[in-house]
Amino acid sequence: MSKNANQKVDMNIFREYDIRGIYGESLTKEVVQHIGFLLGKRILASASKAVAIGYDARTHSPTLYEWLKDGFISSGVEVYFMGMIPTPVAYFATFASEKIDKEANITSSVMITGSHNPPQYNGFKITIDKKPFYGEDIRNLGAELAQGELKALDTAQNQAKNLDALKCYEDFLVEHFARLEDFPYQIVLDYGNGVGALGLENVLSRLKIKHTSLYEKPDGTFPNHHPDPSEEKNLADIIKYMKENGTPIGIAFDGDADRIALMTQNHLYKGDEMAILFAREIAKITPNPTIIGEVKCSQIMYDEINSLGTAIMYKTGHSNLKVKLKELNAQMAAEMSGHLFFNDRYFGYDDALYAALRSLELFAMHTPSEVESSIKSLPKLYSTDEEKISTTEEEKFAKIANLKAKLEAIARDSRDITIHTESHRRFPRIYDIIDIDGVRVVFENGWALVRASNTTPVLVTRFEAKSKEELEQYQNAIFSVLREC
Repeated sequence: MSKNANQKVDMNIFREYDIRGIYGESLTKEVVQHIGFLLGKRILASASKAVAIGYDARTHSPTLYEWLKDGFISSGVEVYFMGMIPTPVAYFATFASEKIDKEANITSSVMITGSHNPPQYNGFKITIDKKPFYGEDIRNLGAELAQGELKALDTAQNQAKNLDALKCYEDFLVEHFARLEDFPYQIVLDYGNGVGALGLENVLSRLKIKHTSLYEKPDGTFPNHHPDPSEEKNLADIIKYMKENGTPIGIAFDGDADRIALMTQNHLYKGDEMAILFAREIAKITPNPTIIGEVKCSQIMYDEINSLGTAIMYKTGHSNLKVKLKELNAQMAAEMSGHLFFNDRYFGYDDALYAALRSLELFAMHTPSEVESSIKSLPKLYSTDEEKISTTEEEKFAKIANLKAKLEAIARDSRDITIHTESHRRFPRIYDIIDIDGVRVVFENGWALVRASNTTPVLVTRFEAKSKEELEQYQNAIFSVLREC
């Protein structure tokens, strides 16, 4: 690509974990073609010379596929087309290409998806040589793209080959979860008009699992509710169905089926609670398992898992956790938002459909009421949901650095009576400051978290304490310092 300083590329599309923007505005034909071209050059430098591409239900995904395919073909990479699929199937193709097509040798994939974002958004989740392509790699690609001249590429036609990864994925799940055949409970699933049903409905039928499906037809306009199961308002329909029909188990998915929400009659399980449930079962097979959580997870999760094995706290973000999982050869990782990563009997990426079947295994061994009771019997803590504070992309990380410096000063001053100010006397004692991802401030009976989102211009807060009074105290203390920042 030749140099052209007049060309403008919206650099905001190059996020920490993926490339994401608005179709027709920041994701134009020329931009998408050249993203494919530059990704192709990076794939050619890896172990394989091929890429598998799939897309979600968004109305513009097929067009983005054509543009992206043109870019890859222009770079010299062989393209395999998987059609409309859940995101986990794109990951699966890089680990099981020999089962799908012995001649393909695919270790890289691109999933065209807007995940749980509004319908006008779309983007690319990228795997190269079975590893997430994220962070600095994405930023470097964006910088290279911004320096080039964005002219339409001359591309050869009909060079992509079809790859039936979905059928192989279904066969794998049916074989892997054969013990679930004739599962004893009725379940209900809410697919949110995403693509999850494409990967799970046939599996459930083949395993003779009695189920009811809500909004199983893929529709990129999402006519029924937003496909984000981490927000309880989007679960209203499935919760209503469970109560009206006495259904004991409910499972919901996001738009591209890499995040899960799990429900029983009287409880909605958070990501860290699911991690506890699965860790208990993993520990029965693998002594002293290593389980990774992220900075938003409850202290109860870390304490409970440390009683079974080893709990590791790490950064938020599916790419971060996938990489750390492989680095430590841990058995599992979990995010509060419902990304679950199994590495004990699976490949270590986030797959909500696989996680749904692992959840059914729990209920095959323990009744729904027993599973519910095992979580409700944990120590009682009070916590807040994530609260988002608007800021700017340019300022968010600087504000976190400023907050950390102020909190470290407060912690030092509280230990030095000669400079112990009146304001610091009123501040709850700080026992530790964890800066893995933002700042997680450890107090005597709880903690506070403030971190910069890697995907949006917001600061994210979360608080936990042993009492409501302490929870409010920690909130007031942290927000007072935030206002100074």
